[in-house]
Amino acid sequence: MKKKNILIINARYYKDISYGLLTSAKKIIPVNWNIKIIDVPGIFEIPVTITKNLKKFDAFIALGCVIKGQTPHFEFISQVTTNAIMSLSISSKKPIGNGIITCLNMKQAKDRRKKGAEAANAIVSILLQK
Repeated sequence: MKKKNILIINARYYKDISYGLLTSAKKIIPVNWNIKIIDVPGIFEIPVTITKNLKKFDAFIALGCVIKGQTPHFEFISQVTTNAIMSLSISSKKPIGNGIITCLNMKQAKDRRKKGAEAANAIVSILLQK
């Protein structure tokens, strides 16, 4: 299996949640692959971080959490970030695992901390395609 370079962009707004997402994602990536982690303040900063690093990595994993509050901000941030990630993946032809969880409350977020593994599994499976 050829060594790959993976960038994990980790939105640290909810630190305990992002730690769980990151821990679960790292367990899935093959041990001989290179992993770099860049922390960003929130999910909105993930697409620009990917864009700045497109030529340096084979794949990306976007990790973070958005919890619904009292305003529509939750919907706007979640939607534009997801759209940007999908657009970048298609235009660059590089896999971007979307491990950004959108939750209605902190209990849901805590229950979903292991979802980083699903995002990592997605990029590994694409990189291993023949």
